[in-house]
Amino acid sequence: MYLVLLGAPGSGKGTQAGAISKELGLPHIATGDLFREQMGRRTEVGLLAKQYVDRGQLVPDEVTIRMLLQRLAESDCEKGAILDGFPRTVEQAGALDAALAVQGKHVDRAILLEVSEEELLRRLSGRWVCRDCQTPYHEASAPPLAAGICDRCGGRLYQRPDDTRETAERRLKVYTEQTMLLIKYYRDQSKLAVVSGEGPLPAVGAALLSAAMARADR
Repeated sequence: MYLVLLGAPGSGKGTQAGAISKELGLPHIATGDLFREQMGRRTEVGLLAKQYVDRGQLVPDEVTIRMLLQRLAESDCEKGAILDGFPRTVEQAGALDAALAVQGKHVDRAILLEVSEEELLRRLSGRWVCRDCQTPYHEASAPPLAAGICDRCGGRLYQRPDDTRETAERRLKVYTEQTMLLIKYYRDQSKLAVVSGEGPLPAVGAALLSAAMARADR
């Protein structure tokens, strides 16, 4: 079973992918982790990707696709995988379909973890970190006992540039522009399921698992 998890930054898809990976016994492949691993190991594709990352540029589709297909060729992916962060574009989705078709395989289900924009902004823009011990906090879900002060060491809390509301709004705008066509791509193939990402983590996970198995049983 090959599952594609779609969701905006802050939707919780990484957390949920890890959970259903254990339930289904399938590897969870997150492209961000894969890039870091390949660059750390200084593989050929990792060094190629690093050239773009170091220049602050997006890694081209062909490099991302090549890296992912190498990972899918490993033995633990023989029965499938849960893809988190790939594909990001229709071009990547087409390349994935073509590569799987050669092996007589296909994407079984694309699941969109849907969260309202206001909730995404709340999750993304409320994070604070201790300057001294790096303990993370969140204004709504995990606030410190005293505003601006770390519970653990008494250090001052600060907000990183990536955690401001303005940055969060930009990230969501880019995501929406990228993903609209991708959602249509999977909907047109009757492979798209939409699951609410708001609510208790176990309930969201159960809904995701149900959506995945509904396709697998057909």
